[in-house]
Amino acid sequence: MQKTISNLQQTGSQTNSAPENVQKNYLQQFLTDYNKLTKTSKKLTQNYRLTLADSRVPAGFNLALKEMCYPIVVKKSFGCKIWDVDGNEYIDVTMGFGVNLFGHNPSFVKTALLEQLEQGIHLGPQTELAGEVAELIAEITGMERVAFTNTGTEAVMAAIRIARAAANRDKIAIFSGSYHGHSDGTLVEAKEINGSLQILPIVSGVPSSIAKDVLVLDYGSPQSLELIEAYKHELAAVLVEPVQTSRVDLQPKEFLHQLRQLTTELDIALIFDEMVTGFRIHPGGAQAWFGVDADIATYGKIVGGGLPIGVIAGKAAYMDKIDGGMWNYGDASFPQIETTLFAGTHCKHPLSLAAAKAVLKYLKTQGTTLQSNLNQRTAEFVNTLNAYFEAENIPLKMINFGSIFGPIFGNFTTNSEESPTLGFSLLTYHLIKQGFLSRGGSGFLSMAHTDEDINYIIQAVKNSINDLRSGYFL
Repeated sequence: MQKTISNLQQTGSQTNSAPENVQKNYLQQFLTDYNKLTKTSKKLTQNYRLTLADSRVPAGFNLALKEMCYPIVVKKSFGCKIWDVDGNEYIDVTMGFGVNLFGHNPSFVKTALLEQLEQGIHLGPQTELAGEVAELIAEITGMERVAFTNTGTEAVMAAIRIARAAANRDKIAIFSGSYHGHSDGTLVEAKEINGSLQILPIVSGVPSSIAKDVLVLDYGSPQSLELIEAYKHELAAVLVEPVQTSRVDLQPKEFLHQLRQLTTELDIALIFDEMVTGFRIHPGGAQAWFGVDADIATYGKIVGGGLPIGVIAGKAAYMDKIDGGMWNYGDASFPQIETTLFAGTHCKHPLSLAAAKAVLKYLKTQGTTLQSNLNQRTAEFVNTLNAYFEAENIPLKMINFGSIFGPIFGNFTTNSEESPTLGFSLLTYHLIKQGFLSRGGSGFLSMAHTDEDINYIIQAVKNSINDLRSGYFL
């Protein structure tokens, strides 16, 4: 650790003309202050490391910042605020990675959960709420049929299986930069090796054989449409994250329309992964926003009101693969569609459906006003920050898609050979110290964020940048 800081100081002093030891002393003092402020979060992380396997703890690990590499452990949350185990108060924009459109612990969801708890948490027999919640989702999204899972990953897995079963083909197409959960079937990427483009697993543990059934394309590229045409006899579906959380600035409306036209002509299912965009950018999600009707769409996050849920919605021609299709009592009808396997003990969990019903009814009463107002407030927030960055010559720009926002940054570093993104990592920790929680500068505004909260965030950014400048890290 000491050697790393010394090297950072030496490199920084050569390129930034920092006085001797300024970077080193600044970083050491900041580490001390940060650890003192969040000491219980660090202690709990260390105490349970042996037994708790948690992939989020080492996320973004940086050896120079090792002593700050631990999550903030939360004691309670309400609205847009959370309080950690040390009693520190934060304004939160991670918001459950996009779950909490209405803020943490909204009263109307809490009321619905308490009422359902009085009725019981019954699994196995049909849950009374299932049909009503399915109808609400169909009404708001325009989809014909609906099924429930426990998570977004499960919903995407099922959507792919349904599309393959309906088409009797195995191959699917996805796009570089998209994220569709952690199932093996989508954890692949395109890599150029020895001049040849190959589809390979992203992580260890994913069989290389998975890649043979996945085509990875460039999002928004006309060449991708040509490749879909070339593989038309093999493709069951094209899976799209309409606005990728990794590239919020890429919003290719024309491409999506061309993709819809092509997949319709070729009888290939178009699947929209609306985990993040669903019910956030518009009540009808990205489909309504871009004017594109997918064959199948997957939802989660917002619709669960903070509880775990996944939703598959789509045209009957595809969704009938779950249960055999429509039939009636009192006549000779019967399920005529050959089905695929779809199951899950906790699917249609009474608490999740109670929360979903409360959320959907609330969204229905609000119309498009809720989203349009929040989209506008987020745009103003982003524009204010960008004006500040430009005025201060900070190589950083904020982008947004509705109430989703994130950074694009240039050479925003300490010029350290050991860690080319150290400056931006330090900014994230400074913001936490200022009482602002984000996910690497990206996040979501919610209905719970007031103008006062937004102004506090803007000031926290300014304070943090000024602090980093005083330590010659900018």
